[in-house]
Amino acid sequence: MPTIDKKISEKDTIDLVKSKSKVKIAVTDIDGILRGKYISIDKFLSIAKSNFGFCNVVFGWDCADSCYENTSYTGWHTGYPDAIAKIDLSTLREIPWENKTPLFLADFINDDGKALSVCPRQVLKKQIKKAEDLGFKPKFGLEFEWFNFQETPQSLKEKGYLNPSPISPGMFGYSILRASYNRDFFHAVFDELKDFKIPIEGLHTETGPGVYEAALLPTDPLEAADRGVLFKSAVKEISYRFNNIASFMAKWNSSLPGCSGHVHQSLMNSNSTQNVFYDEKGKNKMSKIFEHYLAGQLHCMLELLPFWVPNINSYKRLVEGLWAPTKLTWGTENRTSALRVIPAGEKSTRLETRIGGADFNPYLAIAASLSSGLYGIENKLELNSEAVSGNAYEAKDASDIPRNLLEATEKMAKSKIANELFGSEFIDHFAKTRIWEWKQFQKSVTNWELERYFEII
Repeated sequence: MPTIDKKISEKDTIDLVKSKSKVKIAVTDIDGILRGKYISIDKFLSIAKSNFGFCNVVFGWDCADSCYENTSYTGWHTGYPDAIAKIDLSTLREIPWENKTPLFLADFINDDGKALSVCPRQVLKKQIKKAEDLGFKPKFGLEFEWFNFQETPQSLKEKGYLNPSPISPGMFGYSILRASYNRDFFHAVFDELKDFKIPIEGLHTETGPGVYEAALLPTDPLEAADRGVLFKSAVKEISYRFNNIASFMAKWNSSLPGCSGHVHQSLMNSNSTQNVFYDEKGKNKMSKIFEHYLAGQLHCMLELLPFWVPNINSYKRLVEGLWAPTKLTWGTENRTSALRVIPAGEKSTRLETRIGGADFNPYLAIAASLSSGLYGIENKLELNSEAVSGNAYEAKDASDIPRNLLEATEKMAKSKIANELFGSEFIDHFAKTRIWEWKQFQKSVTNWELERYFEII
């Protein structure tokens, strides 16, 4: 029997799962949440090389399953028909904690077989094709921080999602002690994800009670995004087994650092393994291509901000002094800047985009990073600002990053660059989903408001 390998043929892939009783298939919604179901092996064999229907409500509701009332792609006005989905047979994985049940990811297409404009995975594929047409082979790696709590879904709901109990107390960044304290869970995450074809390059505790950080091994951008969405879902599933809850929420506690989602990226020459970001003679060892790419991200970032910072809560993370940027800056090996240049030699020189939180949709965050960088290369944009030396929070000439989702979304919706890079159909849909999120928040009464106003006003 063939083994799972990157180069496995479609025939061998189908042969590999024929002996199974069921298969799990999954798609990703606009928020980067995996939505899926189990199907029988007979059903899988009947659709493996064709298409299948999947209710298009996955692009018609928010993260709480409330249906959008402001989007045109789907809604009550369409009756929520099936969209056409196509399994990507190259995404085969066996789930270690589910008796090696096969899992596949799928894309959405239109009736004419072309990419569905609102499908995040297809959005990223479009940007990858652009990079390849320009002669580049992109390489991406994601880092995620997340908090872990001694809670179950039921206990968390009974608490009203207030005051969850972390799996360990105190501020213990890079702590060998705290990693050992929950070693069975810690090792399960590292080892089982490797078996799940999501190799972790590094795993450690971060600053905060019960918080971990994982760096995923760099790879091509589509695989990197696949690993990103599967990583978050897999960590949550493994956590359940230990009666824990894992949260990738950008900012769950105002007094603690938030959860970052960092995007590492470089470009290779498509005809070789040469890292075109590196130049031994360049300033900061940066090539002109790298400078153009960086200038592109600086130029486009505020136009595309919801791709990296997509939720109401995401903007609560962008606070001075808590390891998240607040200004549009870049620096060499500077973790206070929005964009960190890492001159790590011929193989590893790269850019780290630090603006995003762990709550971003990996397909969209990578797509925005790649597309804006390529925009800089295509337009030969020059760096018109110097690298920030020292505390980037104090950079006087740098633009402030928008402080809420509404401001960022309105800027994106009107942006000529955003519509040019991603198409008006996608930007219209994505912007309306973010406006919907803002309106849901505006209807809510928060604990802060009750504590502040209930008695005294």
